[in-house]
Amino acid sequence: MSIGEMLAATVPMVRTLNLEYLETTPERAVLSLPDQGDFHNHIGGPHAGAMFTLAESASGAIVLAAFGDQLSRAVPLAVSAEIAYKKVALGPVKATATLGRPIADVVAELDEGRRPEFPVTVAITREDGAVTGEMTVIWTLRPNG
Repeated sequence: MSIGEMLAATVPMVRTLNLEYLETTPERAVLSLPDQGDFHNHIGGPHAGAMFTLAESASGAIVLAAFGDQLSRAVPLAVSAEIAYKKVALGPVKATATLGRPIADVVAELDEGRRPEFPVTVAITREDGAVTGEMTVIWTLRPNG
């Protein structure tokens, strides 16, 4: 089962918004939000809350891809998120997430008994490639026990 399939099966909001996992690797996660009238805002594009969820979901997918092998000793948790809406989004949108720190550095902190934090940046784009939003999510790996 892929990370996308696992998240779609276990996270109800992913299913509610019909998010599609296009790519999920430790280097990059790409998700799409189809154009759906039920989730439109007052100008006919995706609601800000739907775009937030899309971007946060992309950030979570890359965290699981990068640190899934650490789940026996730590739980990934979002610490904070900041989003900026840059342009009007109409139609389907994609979110592309990238890690802001090397995986080895984060794992080294965990090995030292610390609770590492790391940013994940996400670009939200329209079909024409224009960036409609940018998000940064700060994640941590909370050691178990």
